[in-house]
Amino acid sequence: MTNTESSARMLTRTLATLAGAFALVLAAVLGVMSAMVSDANQLEATRQRDRVEAALTTQVHLRRLRFENLQAAGVLQPVLNSLLPNATLQWAFAQVANRFLDFDGTYLVTASGRVLAGVEQRETGSQAGYDALVRLRPDLPGGSATPEARGIGNGPVSVMLIQNGSDTFGIIAADLRKGQQTAGDAAAPETAAFIVGYRKVAQAQLDELGRRYRVPRLEIVAERPADPLRRRDIPSPDGSVNAWLSWTPERPGDAMINQFAWALGAITALFAALFVYVFHRLRNAAQQIALRESQIHRLAGQDELSGLPNRRTFDLRLDQEIAQLGRTKSGLAVLMLDLDRFKAVNDTYGHNAGDELIRQVGQRLTTVLRLGDTVARLGGDEFGIIQTNMTAANASAALGQRILDALTEPFEIAGVAVTIGCSIGIAHAPRDGADRSTLLRLADTALYQAKNEGRNRYSFFEPQMNRALQLKRMVEEDLRNAIVRNELLLHYQPQVSIDGTSIVGVEALVRWPHPEHGMVPPSEFIGIAEERGLIVPLSEWVLRRACEQARQWPGIKLAVNVSPIQFRHKDFVASVIRVLDETGFDPERLELELTEGVVVEDADAAEAAMMDLRAHGVSLALDDFGTGYSSLIYLRRFAFDKIKIDRSFLEYMEATGESAILVHSVVHLGRALGLRVCAEGVETAEQHRFLQAIGCHELQGFLFSKGVPPEEIDRLLTLDLPFEQALAA
Repeated sequence: MTNTESSARMLTRTLATLAGAFALVLAAVLGVMSAMVSDANQLEATRQRDRVEAALTTQVHLRRLRFENLQAAGVLQPVLNSLLPNATLQWAFAQVANRFLDFDGTYLVTASGRVLAGVEQRETGSQAGYDALVRLRPDLPGGSATPEARGIGNGPVSVMLIQNGSDTFGIIAADLRKGQQTAGDAAAPETAAFIVGYRKVAQAQLDELGRRYRVPRLEIVAERPADPLRRRDIPSPDGSVNAWLSWTPERPGDAMINQFAWALGAITALFAALFVYVFHRLRNAAQQIALRESQIHRLAGQDELSGLPNRRTFDLRLDQEIAQLGRTKSGLAVLMLDLDRFKAVNDTYGHNAGDELIRQVGQRLTTVLRLGDTVARLGGDEFGIIQTNMTAANASAALGQRILDALTEPFEIAGVAVTIGCSIGIAHAPRDGADRSTLLRLADTALYQAKNEGRNRYSFFEPQMNRALQLKRMVEEDLRNAIVRNELLLHYQPQVSIDGTSIVGVEALVRWPHPEHGMVPPSEFIGIAEERGLIVPLSEWVLRRACEQARQWPGIKLAVNVSPIQFRHKDFVASVIRVLDETGFDPERLELELTEGVVVEDADAAEAAMMDLRAHGVSLALDDFGTGYSSLIYLRRFAFDKIKIDRSFLEYMEATGESAILVHSVVHLGRALGLRVCAEGVETAEQHRFLQAIGCHELQGFLFSKGVPPEEIDRLLTLDLPFEQALAA
């Protein structure tokens, strides 16, 4: 048995002994005290109920006396003159009501319920206002209650509390006919017969009434108090009771308990002494257990390296904050952070430096947050932040900028100043999503967008990102299957001799006829294929299929575009040679088109690959010449056979314009270096004649043909002058 278990058993035996010794005494004492307390509290509750009834009766009596005094003093006589004009009667009644009648609304009505004059909130009252009052109390003049059921007329003044569902009103009706009119006048139906007033019952009035009659916490409640001595019914217009006048009776029995506090204190002290003795024995063991449990909980919810909460704690906290959104009516933001260039620091200075960088990043993130926000390390160099109480629209943008400012400052790692960056994705709740998985996914999508836009920036989630993400997923899933199932197509755009009479080559262009989305253009899936790692199998499929189909066009060059990612792949040259061997295509007829960025990033590796390709007879063309670096050093160093002038130089070109001068210079440069020059984007006969005049070798563009299926290339090759009509037009 461990020390903890032994102490627990000792505590159990001690408590059992104490319970047995004091059980009978405590039961007897508590029984007697309970009876005394109950009787005293019950008696006081009955007295307070009587005081409440007396208070309400007194209020009614005071109202009755006030009306009688007003009648006796003759104050009401001017408003009883039926011969007064309406305007005069309204003015006289308003003077009386504003001076003597303390109501929210007061009406002078006939016995049939017609309003002769009225005041509502010191404004002229209307028949509609009085009719609304009659709906609350049908026994008023003009109401639907039968004469037998009406309380009006049984006395000079009648008062009643009515609850209309949300507010409680005190409605008073004074019969002006009592002792003031003759029998003949009473029979006149259109003379003033009643003054009807109402006042909304406010808590301030109830507080004043409670202080005057010593009734604590006098209030109107919508939930029926269980104790009948603590409530008084307030009827609704339909006779049901949905509100109650409630109060809290004083409890003199509780005061009696206080008188015995010394006895209870002595008993408590005795028990305390015993418990102190027992707990002293177990204190050390309990402290050890608590320490171990604390360590276990801390390790379960904390990242050991950075000292920040881990993903488990982050998820729990995010669930809690989302659950409180409906109550606080304020939004929250989820920020996903990914450190830029962290891998470079880890690889250059070692894992210890990377760990130290993570710790310092965690400390800086903690300093830029407000109280109540949460930052956690989710794994690797990824952090998550929960920003709560989003009262300002730009709060998350301000936080994102503070994070960027903090993390772009140099870090001191092993005596070396290290500079990194940070990419941030931000999603808001409940605008973007209302559950944890959705918010994390959308914030991660925004983070991906921030990386694509150049890193070291923050990006908010936008709905079009979701559509782009769905497109990327479709491309990743469906394109992979399309490559395997040979569902892609190749079109070919002719490359024409400078005189426009013959086809000297074709450029392979991939097309994707999607079964659901129709023909997907390359601009929508090539870039995504590069991001998702599908460009290598896609490019290999294009090369293989193009070589298979171009075998039937002897003497024609086949141009195939090469992706930068594909070209930098270590097995690129080997894969090209393998495809040529397997398809039996003549390497001398293959021309690979490279962009300038391919050779700039790693010039040495690019030069080695290009020399290897040329050794096997493959030609190389520099595509989109003039849009990138366009350095003469690259043209001289790398073994290109052809340069292709980008189509942008031919758009809106004039024979004497700046673009024309550039095109003229490029053509002469290519010819001087012994390179063939091909112009892309030729669409007009004027462009054709200009390029022919300056000595360009090849042309490609819609003037001759767009990208067409291989069957159309077969047809064009059978013609002597395939583009005669286009040139003539």
